[in-house]
Amino acid sequence: MNDFSVDMNEYLPLRDVVFNTLRKAILKGELRPGERLMEIALAERLGVSRTPVREAMRKLELEGLVVMIPRRGAQVANITEKDLNDVLEVRIALENLSIQKACSCMTEEQLEKLWEAARKFESMTEDGNLVKLAEADVDFHEVIYRSSDNRRLNQVLNNLREQIYRYRVEYLKDEDTRKILVKEHEEIYRAIKERDVKRAQEISYRHIENQREAIIRSIREEAANQEKNGKRK
Repeated sequence: MNDFSVDMNEYLPLRDVVFNTLRKAILKGELRPGERLMEIALAERLGVSRTPVREAMRKLELEGLVVMIPRRGAQVANITEKDLNDVLEVRIALENLSIQKACSCMTEEQLEKLWEAARKFESMTEDGNLVKLAEADVDFHEVIYRSSDNRRLNQVLNNLREQIYRYRVEYLKDEDTRKILVKEHEEIYRAIKERDVKRAQEISYRHIENQREAIIRSIREEAANQEKNGKRK
């Protein structure tokens, strides 16, 4: 079993703690697409009974992160190209709105935080910790979202981003990709600093489109590997 553990929270019911733990493991790729989820093994791993695990599975199924396969039980859901394209189509539109508002609303203090986030991401590219690198990339975009001063917009963008989080780590494995991201972060920062909405939106679109293409490659490779493994069986 992958290396993750339950993140206890005294203010939440146990079923919600288990749900949040499994959801995070799926989103971060610690539980991979297609991986079987055995109630007994998960309960033992997390040190809980099977009941909160079963309840968490139901919620994860409703979110589309887990699917129930006849005679096989639960497994981590795959993301199809259609799912990904649907999510990113909406994200691009909302990113454009977020950038438009950032160009008009972002303060000097927020600009400084955006630059610091860009530099933090760059400094971590050699570290090799892909999960932390993915989180640093998220932090960069969070500064832009927060500067829009629109709580609802932030909520929707965060939800959309989480839906592709588990593929973000795969996207960051390539060293050339990381160098491109460093450059794109810097370009987005400069465009927002200059209040150039069109330029910032163009760079952001390219930023997301590069990610889309890389994730689709990952989806196709995953599908090919699963088919190959299936034939071996």
